[in-house]
Amino acid sequence: MSGFDEWPALPYERWKDTYATLHLWTQVVGKIKLALMPWTNHSWHTALYLTARGLTTGPLPYGARTLQIDFDFSEHRLTIVTAEGALRALPLEAQSVAGFYRKVMDTLDELALPVSIHLMPNEIPDAIRCDQDELHCSYEAEAANRCWTAMLHAQRVLQRFRSGFIGKCSPVHFFWGSFDVAVTRFSGRHAPPHPGGVPNLPDWVAREAYSHEVSSVGFWPGGPALPEPVFYSYAYPEPPGFSKVGVQPAAAFYHPTLREFVLPYEAVRRAHSPDDELMAFCQSTYEAAADLGNWDRAELEYPRGALPGAA
Repeated sequence: MSGFDEWPALPYERWKDTYATLHLWTQVVGKIKLALMPWTNHSWHTALYLTARGLTTGPLPYGARTLQIDFDFSEHRLTIVTAEGALRALPLEAQSVAGFYRKVMDTLDELALPVSIHLMPNEIPDAIRCDQDELHCSYEAEAANRCWTAMLHAQRVLQRFRSGFIGKCSPVHFFWGSFDVAVTRFSGRHAPPHPGGVPNLPDWVAREAYSHEVSSVGFWPGGPALPEPVFYSYAYPEPPGFSKVGVQPAAAFYHPTLREFVLPYEAVRRAHSPDDELMAFCQSTYEAAADLGNWDRAELEYPRGALPGAA
């Protein structure tokens, strides 16, 4: 089977309404995780993780109890389970964000697990409180499944890329604020204060997230500023000359508005070897950030996937 067959088509215009609704549903669940988990550097405690069926919060502490919330994009349901054995399943179907929010919160109340969240979506301009949003109400099951499948492919390559770094590095995780799958490498040095200004996100959160120098790469399904799915890579702070570097593959380019390198998903999907195409993008954009930023690469890298100390 060719890469074109394996990596699903994900045309932004065809599924953007489902995408907008699903983005907000993940924010409801992500905010529940935010409310229950202890703070971890760079907001890593808030991230969701890909599974063989969708997305998960992982185990969440609730006093001495434990719960977990999962999106299932195979059977199209949201499951809430507890360590005591309770399980509740809510269908993923066309419904408003407000309706989804009420069903999730009512189910948590029924399980004696009430949670209070901040109701304004993050990183979205002109946002509507999630308990009042009747505007976003689309859900096409096939489109949601395709996006999740694309993210699984991206994760596979990002995990392999991550394995070649021995310095501080994030997991490969899903951020519900921006709806992207990402992995971030750190030089180990402090960065200048981030200017903030992210819509509906406190500036102190952005400053803590970018408190140290980073090179980050990920997959994003697109948005109004770039209405197509892309892989992206950026550096913070951006070193001089970064935007002028020639990176691989040939389809990659520097986006002056987003201030990051982007590689169209469709170029990867249609490549003879999509994994190699994406790996070339990950490696070349990282090298641009690390070399121009004077990272100590000899101390931060080791052979990809190798067992440290093995002969």
